[in-house]
Amino acid sequence: MIVRIMGEGQVRLADGHLTELNKLDDELLAEMENGDGPAFRRTLQALLTRVRDLGDPLPDDSLEPSELILPSPDATLEEVQELLSDDGLIPG
Repeated sequence: MIVRIMGEGQVRLADGHLTELNKLDDELLAEMENGDGPAFRRTLQALLTRVRDLGDPLPDDSLEPSELILPSPDATLEEVQELLSDDGLIPG
């Protein structure tokens, strides 16, 4: 799966990592629903860090279509809410 972090670039991520990332995504969704800004910020950073750690960066000049787009590290709670689907940021 190709994942884009807005403002950073793309990584190739094995589908086997989605279960771990979905746990963080569920936490993020709950924090957003509760309006817990500090917890939201920590979990968003943790989610993006795991994607970076688990994924293999694609070259900057690569134009692969992204299957998943994640917000930038400095995205606000409101900006992330606009990106959400019923499943959160990560499907499944």
